[in-house]
Amino acid sequence: MYQAIVFLPLLGFLIVGLFGTSLGAKASEYITSGFLVISAVLSWVAFFAVGFGEGEVFTVPVLRWIQSGGLEAAWALRIDTLTVVMLVVVNTVSALVHIYSIGYMHHDPNRPRFFAYLSLFTFAMLMLVTADNLVQMFFGWEGVGLASYLLIGFWYKKPSANAAAIKAFVVNRVGDFGFALGIFGVFVLFGSVNLGTIFANAATFVPAEGGSQGAAVLTFLGYALDKQAAMTVVCLLLFMGAMGKSAQVPLHTWLPDAHVEAPTAGSVILAAILLKMGGYGFLRFSLPMFPIASEMFAPLVFALSVVAIIYTSLVALMQEDMKKLIAYSSVAHMGFVTMGIFAMNQEGVQGAIFQMLSHGLVSGALFLCVGVIYDRMHTRDIDAYGGLVNNMPKYATVFMIFTMANVGLPGTSGFVGEFLTMLGVFRVNTWVAFFAATGVILSAAYALWLYRRVIFGALTKDSLKGLLDLSTREKVIIYPLAVLVIFFGVYPAPVFDATAASVKALVTNVTASIDTAQTAAAN
Repeated sequence: MYQAIVFLPLLGFLIVGLFGTSLGAKASEYITSGFLVISAVLSWVAFFAVGFGEGEVFTVPVLRWIQSGGLEAAWALRIDTLTVVMLVVVNTVSALVHIYSIGYMHHDPNRPRFFAYLSLFTFAMLMLVTADNLVQMFFGWEGVGLASYLLIGFWYKKPSANAAAIKAFVVNRVGDFGFALGIFGVFVLFGSVNLGTIFANAATFVPAEGGSQGAAVLTFLGYALDKQAAMTVVCLLLFMGAMGKSAQVPLHTWLPDAHVEAPTAGSVILAAILLKMGGYGFLRFSLPMFPIASEMFAPLVFALSVVAIIYTSLVALMQEDMKKLIAYSSVAHMGFVTMGIFAMNQEGVQGAIFQMLSHGLVSGALFLCVGVIYDRMHTRDIDAYGGLVNNMPKYATVFMIFTMANVGLPGTSGFVGEFLTMLGVFRVNTWVAFFAATGVILSAAYALWLYRRVIFGALTKDSLKGLLDLSTREKVIIYPLAVLVIFFGVYPAPVFDATAASVKALVTNVTASIDTAQTAAAN
């Protein structure tokens, strides 16, 4: 089952990428979308099987890959509760995007190429979140970067699309540079790139009481580093990669332009899936591998998170392009994720995981809502709209649900994640929680400002009077997202129950390592 979840999108990419012209647009759409729907259904099966089963970590072998000297990296799928949550987010959103694109891209003669790119992105993301070793993770990491470049620059004949794609690729390469060096450092320190081996040996790098840290274990750029210095440097390098992919300040500048130039389906993929890579990376390697270094960098992460929340929210208030406004909103909401993770307590980490799930649903839905009216009017300027509630009441209703979730209204999924992350941070640093809470106020300001200008008011513009409400195809895509947003807002227990044991184990190990290091330092 797990091999099918990961490799069905790859199969769709290969079939349509190689034979799409011969198959035709319709066949290409149905093949890729069909594979993604199957993969999404299997992901939900895996979520309930793993999340509510034994909860044990297990590996599904695929094939031998690289074996040279001390390096051994096999293709294998690491399955745990964090993995299955990410599988649900990636495949559910991607399947809905595929179905949505069947109608949205009907005018484009290059539809097979677009659907091939979507499937390639999905496969790369699945390979990343199921990776059993860091080399395989880097394969998915780079694959996501390549697929993002292709999606952003899909309309490559537009100079602005080319510029946005290149900008995204170059800025992300800055983060990838650090990520690659970090992998090299991990191999030198641990003698392995296998996640299970690294996690098992991470405790040996925690200073013991009365132990000496003087021996050099890594030479980096001419500097001989002892254990803790080496762990700090390697953690910082991996941190660079995660910050770049999640578009966190200061590596966020590529995201707004990318959203503007990418097709709407590409924007949904970028916001709902790509931005989760940073949070996933922090949970997968920063905390379990480098607990001491993570605690050291926590104040920096808190500062960057607060800057992301406040600064990008203020910038969102100034936008006249709907896509740019939602793009900046996405950066702000990911600030809550990083903030919650580095609170390093049960509430903060579980809140961050829930926020990743919620943000994937809400941000993707908001971009789809923009796509609905853009498909009719071919403009994203907020000033071009107004009074849509008069002739598009169903659209106004679902747009309201997603806007309220974006604001964090109780009863929606957006409230649960933000509340828990801020609660977790409040236990650690009340000043950070105080400033982060201002982001909730600012999100209400820009989200409600957008909704009022687009939906409310008199229908005075002649160009808007003939607009039709949601089509059947659009309802099939958007209604399930609205149901999930409300369901998880009212009853978030399935996500918490599925992740409770693994998060508790992670927090316990991190806390124990930090306590041991502090005791050793005191003596």
